[in-house]
Amino acid sequence: MLRGILITVLAIGVAGAAFWGYQEHQEKNAILQNAENNYQRAFHDLSFQMDLLNDKIGTSLAMNSRSSLSPALAEVWKITSQAHNDVGQLPLTLVPFNKTEEFLANVGDFAYKTAVRDLDKEPLTDKEYNQLKSLYQESAKIQNDLRKVQHMVLENHLTWMDVELALATEGAPKDNTIIDGFKTVEKTVESYSETEFGAGMVTMKQEDDNFKYLKGKKINKNEAKEIAKKWANPNDGVEIKVTENGEGADYGFFSVYLEDKKNNTHSSMDITKKGGYPIWYLSSRDVKEQTISLNDAAEKAIAFLKDHEFTDLDLFESAQYENMGVFSFVGKKNDVRIYPDAMRVKVALDNGDIVGFSAEDYLKSHHEREIPEPTISADEAKKQVNPNVDIMEEGLGVILNDLSKEVLCYEFTGVLGDDTYRIYINAESGIEEKVEKLDNAEQIYEDVV
Repeated sequence: MLRGILITVLAIGVAGAAFWGYQEHQEKNAILQNAENNYQRAFHDLSFQMDLLNDKIGTSLAMNSRSSLSPALAEVWKITSQAHNDVGQLPLTLVPFNKTEEFLANVGDFAYKTAVRDLDKEPLTDKEYNQLKSLYQESAKIQNDLRKVQHMVLENHLTWMDVELALATEGAPKDNTIIDGFKTVEKTVESYSETEFGAGMVTMKQEDDNFKYLKGKKINKNEAKEIAKKWANPNDGVEIKVTENGEGADYGFFSVYLEDKKNNTHSSMDITKKGGYPIWYLSSRDVKEQTISLNDAAEKAIAFLKDHEFTDLDLFESAQYENMGVFSFVGKKNDVRIYPDAMRVKVALDNGDIVGFSAEDYLKSHHEREIPEPTISADEAKKQVNPNVDIMEEGLGVILNDLSKEVLCYEFTGVLGDDTYRIYINAESGIEEKVEKLDNAEQIYEDVV
């Protein structure tokens, strides 16, 4: 009897200890996972900020007016502060990373002091311009090194907790992949340490005005279902579900979900209540090996828009992502591009199906416009472009300025070094409204050792 009681008590004690140990293990894992998530976020944020920094410095090189250059350099200063903060959140206290932090501090100091001074009275000197060019080259190299580390982290499923353990363990081997990657970044910065810092050391996205330009009557759920069928062209037997969003609002919409159980695919789209216009559409189906060219896919995208009565759009950009073609269209009137009226179409390159589109910008912006005649000539506008930019193309376009107001501009596409820019000069005042650095082809790191 007593033996049985002792065995029972012992069993309960062992079970309790095991349960306590399990709880402790779970809590420890939760803490470690939270730390890992924070490290991953900080690192990917740092890589993103370095991408932005390189683009912003490159954009400022192509600017030629104080009104554009000062805000751009202020943005550079802000980005360096954010990048500096991301560095501080990584487990790199035992890894020499002071050169990179010093670089970020110097770039921020140069950008801030230059942005706040009167550049009309004290424009950039040749020496400062060369410093800016050097910073651009340096930031590009750091950007590339960080991307290599990022690729290896994602490709090999590396964890930052392993880095922290390697750094904290006395006598631990220092050949950790991430540690080695950051040492490479540090050496890159050190090689540029001779850069001297002297004492002087915007988007086209429409603000959310909802869909105030839409025309037509309000539709109901059944009408939304029929519109979805027209645009998505589903197979027979596809189940369609419609839910209402923004009930009672002036700019509400219906969300439509189309499920094809037979082919194991589904699609989603949003449709405005007023007028019944599709805002976006996305199909989930797997895209197989490419069989049609990007040019043929562009023709299918153009035909798709024409079939749905979008005839005032001009193909502006095209890109291929694996077996998908993505095409950007903008409005066009009298040979003037209307950039706020933008629409994107995604085409599968295995059979030419339309697998996605976004019409939100177009629906928010499109309306009848009276386009004014330019006040200044193209030659006068060209004089406002940085003389170091080799202009390849020119035209007219309506864009949104920093105040989200539509303005008519001369659009110049030009090359500076290895980069291509679009520069917009106000066709009335001659002010440099915007400078955009176009994306270069992404480098592939599959063979990085």
